[in-house]
Amino acid sequence: MTPMVERALLAASIGLPFAAALVLAIGGWLARPWPERFVHGVATWTLGLVFLSTATLGIALVLRGGHALDWSIPGWFGVLDYHFPLALSADLLSVPTAAFAAGLLVLTAKFSSGYLHREPGFRRYYLLLCLFGGAFELAVLAGSLDFLLFGWELVGFTSVLLIAFFHERHAPVSHGLRTFVVYRICDVGLLSAAVWLHHSVGAAHAHSGALPWWGVEVPTRTADAVLVGLLLIWASLGKGGQIPFGGWLPRAMEGPTPSSAIFYGALSVHLGPYLLLRAAPLLDAEPLLAGLVVAIGLGTAIHGTLVGRVQSDIKCALAYAVMTQVGVIMMEIGLGFRLLAVVHVLGHATLRCLQFLRAPSVLVDRAEDEMRAGAALHRRVGALERRLPRPLRLWLYRGALERGFLDALLRDYVLGPLLRWSAQLDQGSEALHDALFGRRVPSDSSTPIEGESEVLP
Repeated sequence: MTPMVERALLAASIGLPFAAALVLAIGGWLARPWPERFVHGVATWTLGLVFLSTATLGIALVLRGGHALDWSIPGWFGVLDYHFPLALSADLLSVPTAAFAAGLLVLTAKFSSGYLHREPGFRRYYLLLCLFGGAFELAVLAGSLDFLLFGWELVGFTSVLLIAFFHERHAPVSHGLRTFVVYRICDVGLLSAAVWLHHSVGAAHAHSGALPWWGVEVPTRTADAVLVGLLLIWASLGKGGQIPFGGWLPRAMEGPTPSSAIFYGALSVHLGPYLLLRAAPLLDAEPLLAGLVVAIGLGTAIHGTLVGRVQSDIKCALAYAVMTQVGVIMMEIGLGFRLLAVVHVLGHATLRCLQFLRAPSVLVDRAEDEMRAGAALHRRVGALERRLPRPLRLWLYRGALERGFLDALLRDYVLGPLLRWSAQLDQGSEALHDALFGRRVPSDSSTPIEGESEVLP
């Protein structure tokens, strides 16, 4: 296979889903939008072509002996000493992940045609699904942190829109906004890491190390390496649903079940571990960072296990199961078992996707063998619980019901003080303006009532 064909396949894997999303968007702008069969066909066939192109890239990678196919346009953008390359890389981490994601997307698109039939947002769902497919392929096939950031942000954008898919209800919109805030706070880490790498090593490009895929360049100064590593770990906490930011994950189940399966059970939630796999050279160079990843993964696994056991909703219980396994994957990455982590990601994503898609059927599934298996499991787990002291059992149960008190801690000790500080700054700004320029007079003759704020027309 010639390099030109390989590059064409690499570009098609990313460009085809975006092209399909554009076609569906044009249909949405027309007075008479595309029929459901056409929308479903465009999305399914496009994602099927993406699967074929990524699978062909995998075959080419094997024929090349595992050597990565790198495609870069160095002079794509530059300002002074800052150069931003358009870099793509097909290696032993990106290609299997991209092909696996495309396969799951095809299955989910096929399943969704019946699940969302005659749903008012049917066309909007498939548009977002194609947009997510292109964003995910871009994130995993990117050849540098600069370009990975584009796909990373688009994945978050589509996630928020699908959580708030049923926008006529208050809860989905509220939970979508919560997820958006968590993503914004954590994504600052990825952006800052890319910028700091440009300052410390001159570029955020990749290099080949001991692993069979590219990794983040390690700065020569220890302080720079630790700072970049901490920023990347911070970024991984949001997408990966790790403590203390994992509260958005069960709330994301407000979206359609197929999107829950593909986003928060299979693909999007594993972008956090994927980023740490790219940052593996930093973890190897600084054991402190690796230890921090292990500690976060262990804490999340314990938290997810305890809280998941008291959930009464099947999708919330699966969300905490996902959180637990992603925590275990983080531990594997921190301990140096990177290939095991890749296999764990692929296997776990397959299982959770199937479980989420089948979740509605579980509610009406009354097979006696499953009931007997559940009772036996309850007896085994209950025997372990009875060995614990009663006060400890009550404390654990209350903590699990309150989701580890993480939401309350963030609300009372992080978000609350921040909002109060912002209000004080706003009042100080108003006082300074009044002192320098005089008190502002309302544009109309009406005087606002004391304690009420003006409402602009």
